[in-house]
Amino acid sequence: MHQAFCTFLFMNLLFLLPHTPSGKKFRWCTLSDLEQRKCSHLARTLQTILPASHAFSRVSCVRAHTTQDCMGKIRGNKADAVSLDAGDVYTAIKQYDLAVVAKERHSDGSCIYAVAVARRGTLNIRKLFRARSCHNGARWTSGWNIPFGFLLSKNLLYWDEEEPLSKVVSAYFNASCIPGIGIASPNLCELCQGTKSFVRDRNHFCEISSNEPFADSDGAFRCLKNSAGDVAFMDHLAIMTPTESDMEQFELLCPDGSTANLSSFQSCNLGQGPGKAIVTRGHLHRVTKRFLVLIQDLFGLTGKAKRRFSLFNSLPFGGQNLMFHDSTLELQVLGNEADVSSVLGMDYVALLKGLGHEGISLDHSVIRWCCISTAELQKCEDWAMNVKSDPLVCTLATSLTGCIEMIKRNEADAVSLDATHAYIAAKCGLQPAAVEHWGHVSDCPTDPYQMPLNISEKGFPTLFALAVVKKSNRAVSLSGMSSRRSCHGNMYSVAGWLLLSKYTVRGHENDTWDCDINSAYRNYFWKGCMPGADNNLCKVCIGWEEGDRLMGRCTANHKERYYGNSGALRCLVGDPDGRSFGDVAFLEHHSLHENIENLESSGWAHGLSATDFELLCPDGSRAPLTDWNHCNLGTVPPNVVMTRPIITAKIYDFIIKSQDGLRPDKGSDFQLFQSRQIYGEGDLLFKDSTTCLLPAGHLRLQDLLGESFIQLADSVFECTHSAILDFCKTDICADSRNSTLYDSKP
Repeated sequence: MHQAFCTFLFMNLLFLLPHTPSGKKFRWCTLSDLEQRKCSHLARTLQTILPASHAFSRVSCVRAHTTQDCMGKIRGNKADAVSLDAGDVYTAIKQYDLAVVAKERHSDGSCIYAVAVARRGTLNIRKLFRARSCHNGARWTSGWNIPFGFLLSKNLLYWDEEEPLSKVVSAYFNASCIPGIGIASPNLCELCQGTKSFVRDRNHFCEISSNEPFADSDGAFRCLKNSAGDVAFMDHLAIMTPTESDMEQFELLCPDGSTANLSSFQSCNLGQGPGKAIVTRGHLHRVTKRFLVLIQDLFGLTGKAKRRFSLFNSLPFGGQNLMFHDSTLELQVLGNEADVSSVLGMDYVALLKGLGHEGISLDHSVIRWCCISTAELQKCEDWAMNVKSDPLVCTLATSLTGCIEMIKRNEADAVSLDATHAYIAAKCGLQPAAVEHWGHVSDCPTDPYQMPLNISEKGFPTLFALAVVKKSNRAVSLSGMSSRRSCHGNMYSVAGWLLLSKYTVRGHENDTWDCDINSAYRNYFWKGCMPGADNNLCKVCIGWEEGDRLMGRCTANHKERYYGNSGALRCLVGDPDGRSFGDVAFLEHHSLHENIENLESSGWAHGLSATDFELLCPDGSRAPLTDWNHCNLGTVPPNVVMTRPIITAKIYDFIIKSQDGLRPDKGSDFQLFQSRQIYGEGDLLFKDSTTCLLPAGHLRLQDLLGESFIQLADSVFECTHSAILDFCKTDICADSRNSTLYDSKP
């Protein structure tokens, strides 16, 4: 019967026969004596089950001292494969030229939650200074990268990048156990309990190995349970099945300063990142994939020979998470073209670069600001010439959504966005760094760093969304737009897209509502200009003339002369020849009178004044242009500077130095918040009505935009297709972001 079983397996697995170098064993790299024991048992079981002619019947286990030693052995052809934490995977790819062939998949997918655990009632995430800390591993996803990325993004930890991050961490915590950190900062290993020895093979102190009791996530939790440390940074897999005693004694530290039960890791965590993955040398990727498919087919959860050996169970060998994590459901084999961003995710790769995993280079001192037109680019370059802080580099995208994509890809660093685009950016993993303040300059604090934390309670100056028409056009009303030509600042604009939907396509009386408001707008208006849209909502747009060519028609940038608040007003009055005009313009009230005056001074239109326009009110009436306090479509939240979390403090620090150094009273000719007179367009980079930029890294996005705005945006994007959100959802850990996106309240 045993012989028949072997014959069956041989026939069914024949297609998996690898092409290893002739006669050589496949060599798995191990990191501890217990892992070596499990690997050796796997090798013996394969030798028993597979025919002698099968290449994988001869597997050997190569003992290494550290993960870096493993990587070196694989690169040097002394071992072939190993499973590593994602932080080490990045090092393996970038520094050892290894390739990723598979990822571990758990019940929550291939990503893990980074959690901070403490004894009940002892700590919160904002009061960790001088605490004793336990970490699963140096430069590991949940024990190092995500926690320190979070602390840096909230300005709870300050790092000027002129010294190693480990030195800053050493000064922050009183004592730690961070396995794999090395001996540069002794107090980061002070709490570890592995055996010390001058003989390398016998030294396990502060090493990433099961011979170090406090290594890995289970070890970090053990460090906390043994009262060696006050807080443990680890992945959620270690607390997926907590004991009743664990639930009673320990709790999670949440980003907003609160705490939660251990079972609440999906809503109370410091972020998500990729889990473990298997690496090998580049030319061995096919062989390694076949080996993984084979052992999983035999010994996985549904394996044909799982009674002989259990791939994802370490208890029989006296340890935990040996070779693979014990909670692994399957090994997900990757395609041949998997690059580092597709394997680890764009957000995670950007985080690692921000933490200096490739070393600190000149790029770290440069701020890359995203622009959407040549006019913005010109202003940005003038800014760069005048600024006296970190070097400024200006990058060009075709739209605000293009800027969001570039920042996520780490091709740009920051951009100021209207509320809807800021909402989208947050869904893409970006974070507020600063907020535009449109009030009186006397309201701007003398020292912005001392701005009170209750700014969300104090509120921001009110800005209104308006529907503007010519007074002479008496037939137009909000309730009858089916035969009208509409002018909108751009697709996704607050006044001309989101708030407008409440009184048009999402209104109670509208019978053309089909959930996706982009589709609904196409059916609602006869035609119009909504830059960034398509079909009939581009027919009124006019683009930009360069010589005899028409450029940029309906693009979501200043190449479309009907773009933005000024553009919507131009659209309402028509081009200088009086053609291509709309019946109603949806725009914001800020700078409205200046924009009307500019129609005359720029030669766009003659003889028009504010008295030639009126407002359409939601109740069907009309009002003078000055009555926007009572006749409007709702309040517009402030614009927000968005960036990647890891560089939030860096971006705000740059902004503060810029706006302080470029003040008129300091003799600066360059004005950060003025555009039209010099560049011919208003609201370039920032709104011209901005008086100062205030810090926002410590605030949640809904503190800046308001709960009602977030609820409206949630309801709209629930079924409105968005290409930029589709792009952001391709990031490997994006699926669960919505539940933790706004949890960073002060």
